[in-house]
Amino acid sequence: MDYQTQMKIKKLLKQPLVTYILLGITTIVFLGMELSGGSENSQVLINWGAMSRGEILYLHQYWRLFTPMFLHIGWLHFAVNMVTLYYVGSQVESIYGHWRYLLIYLLSGVSGNIISFTFGSPTSISAGASTALFGLFGAFVILGRHFKNNPAISFMVQRYATFIGINLIFNLFSSSVDIMGHIGGLIGGLLVASALAVPDRSEEFNIHERIISGIIFVFLLGVCLVLGFKKFGLLV
Repeated sequence: MDYQTQMKIKKLLKQPLVTYILLGITTIVFLGMELSGGSENSQVLINWGAMSRGEILYLHQYWRLFTPMFLHIGWLHFAVNMVTLYYVGSQVESIYGHWRYLLIYLLSGVSGNIISFTFGSPTSISAGASTALFGLFGAFVILGRHFKNNPAISFMVQRYATFIGINLIFNLFSSSVDIMGHIGGLIGGLLVASALAVPDRSEEFNIHERIISGIIFVFLLGVCLVLGFKKFGLLV
């Protein structure tokens, strides 16, 4: 392989490829929903994998704890989340690397959906990438602890921490927002980002803290699932 080809591959790999893939998948799913009856149609949402407790509890469709992060309810919901994913996702991917970023995104989304399943409204149907996006915000906040002497990162951390606080306050006054999903995604992002650390800078992250963060993440989701099923009397 010649030098120019190597440089082109390196340049390509520096692009936010995972973000582009996530944007593409989510867009295709959204257009599919629109063509099959509309993304604001309750039955269409259920058919495509939205969070619906009845299907999880009684039909054992546990994949609904994963799929909602790729669905959206209406064009505005879709547009806002995709713009956020593009800008925030690109930054997080450039810092954590492709596979760490993907794990943070997906596991935060699952974390948000599980906590929403357990503590959210029993009759609601929910969907959206917000659970995963709040995980990305959490991944940024974690950086502030380990890179205190970096002014650029400190500024970004302050900006995202402020945004998170304002967003959660507004969520309290909106009945259409799944605040438990947002909180769950944020917690997931904080823990997963702590466990994975930043590539080539692992010395900045205490190995014991990383292990403990991973254990807490798994334990928290396990406890929430047990509580969720007990809440509806399906686990004794």
